Amino acid sequence: MKNVIHLLMLVVIITPLPLWGQSLIDRIVAVVDKEIITESELNDRLTFVAMQNRIDPSTPGLKKQVLDAMINEKLTLAQARIDSIEVKDDEVTRTLEAQIQNLVRQLGSEQRLEQLYGKSIARIKREYRDEIRNQLLVQRVRQQREDKITVTRREVEEFYLAYKDSLPPVPEEYTISHIVSYPKPDSTAEVRTMNFLRAILDSIRAGGDFGEFARRYSVDATASSGGDLGWAKRGDYVRDFEEVVFSLKEGEISNVIKTQFGFHIVQLLERRGESVHARHILLRVEKNPVNDSAVVAHLRMLKQRAQSGESFAELARKYSEDNETKSIGGDLGTFTADQLNTDLVRMLQNMSEGEISDPSPITTGLTQGYHIVWLRKRKPSHAMNLQDDYRRLEQLALYMKRNKWYDQWIKELKHDIYVEIKVSDLQ
Repeated sequence: MKNVIHLLMLVVIITPLPLWGQSLIDRIVAVVDKEIITESELNDRLTFVAMQNRIDPSTPGLKKQVLDAMINEKLTLAQARIDSIEVKDDEVTRTLEAQIQNLVRQLGSEQRLEQLYGKSIARIKREYRDEIRNQLLVQRVRQQREDKITVTRREVEEFYLAYKDSLPPVPEEYTISHIVSYPKPDSTAEVRTMNFLRAILDSIRAGGDFGEFARRYSVDATASSGGDLGWAKRGDYVRDFEEVVFSLKEGEISNVIKTQFGFHIVQLLERRGESVHARHILLRVEKNPVNDSAVVAHLRMLKQRAQSGESFAELARKYSEDNETKSIGGDLGTFTADQLNTDLVRMLQNMSEGEISDPSPITTGLTQGYHIVWLRKRKPSHAMNLQDDYRRLEQLALYMKRNKWYDQWIKELKHDIYVEIKVSDLQ
């Protein structure tokens, strides 16, 4: 029986930010052109692949597969340089921010992310910016070549006949819409926080030690180092913070500023061209349970109005605070169970088609709010077939065709670009 699962699991892996540091003595396992792959990098990637695919990292042959994929990435990156492909700085910044926010969502908070890495968010961004750029270059060079590859209906049908016995079943599908609302900041709590930070600022300007105040009061992970953010370039910080820090003179301390993270005062320590070395003190406004209760009550009222006959879509257009979906009536689209977070799937599994949920928590980036979800349609899990799942089969067939082309292209690159595997003890 042909097995298509391997095709879906591991072809080219673009790794998110690495979570483990390299050892002091690090063996080189492969050389590609002018690039090296170290054993710690390989082990990091192996751990990630095993976690992503929920398999044992000691699975025979997996480590070699992962190394082959990493070599292929290096080859593709070398070709990107030959082709003079470039990625703009703002694209790198957006991708890096998206990965950081995704990790924050997975871990639950910025603090947990900083604890896991053992460094501040700002330092994470600085250290992994080049890695993100390389990932985007690899994607770009493949995309430029693979976009020309298409599949015909006959190829889709042939793919289905060849692999239908080993194709995974289509998970249960949900077509959903939602209305989102976020608790509004308590103005009195904001004023108290700002006034406290202004008092700290006055004390510092009167001769107090900035670092000591940071260690005592800042809620950022940098507090233990006196608020030191290290060196940063444009694009490393969120816009509101960046505009202030790059406007300061060396030694100058800002007024109180507000960002999505809370309220800050920042001091510019040094500047080298377009790089700055700063430190800051961060305070956050404590959430007020009363504001959460008001949001939940508001969403319950909207649910009742929809249940009484008002259009859910129109209510979403008028009241939802999800700017990406409100203009289309809160439509989130159709998803399989494995594409949604477990809490949402658990909720949907207990709902009937056409039902609207009670308000439940939702996190968007670093912002926590609530939403009500309308389950417009649900489709039970079923065996993949041409009639119901043609688009899905078309994508799988295209995926296989492009990967076959990629494998052949990699073989050609290996004739032109130096590759050496320096170890023979991979399992």
